[in-house]
Amino acid sequence: MGKLSFQKPEASGFTVIELMVVLTIIGILSAIGVNYHRKAIIQTKEAVLKEDLFQMRDALEQYYADKSKYPPDLQTLVDEGYMRKIPEDPITKSSDTWELVYEEPIDNDPDYEVGVYDVRSGSGKQALDGTTYNEW
Repeated sequence: MGKLSFQKPEASGFTVIELMVVLTIIGILSAIGVNYHRKAIIQTKEAVLKEDLFQMRDALEQYYADKSKYPPDLQTLVDEGYMRKIPEDPITKSSDTWELVYEEPIDNDPDYEVGVYDVRSGSGKQALDGTTYNEW
């Protein structure tokens, strides 16, 4: 009687389980990467918004220091050289959506023109820190 010999077949590829494990790991890493990418984009927009608000508020204060009154609108700051242009709100993607905060009128002076003393974002969306952009 002859001996039966069993030889192990050569492995020539990956099993379905191995492929599924690799694809699952790639999917998880991709999801994490997309999340970090989205957060980085939001952080960049928030940094630009903070800088734009700082620059516009600084221009408003410079205008007040020079003229002893606040400008009637943001375009006046551009026309008189305090700013090159009205920046685009990075959240709303428009330069027309800024919320202007006007000073209180003086009761005893009917000729007094109220001006813009502060500016805020026109977006009511929530920021990463939990506040809304129009509160900044």
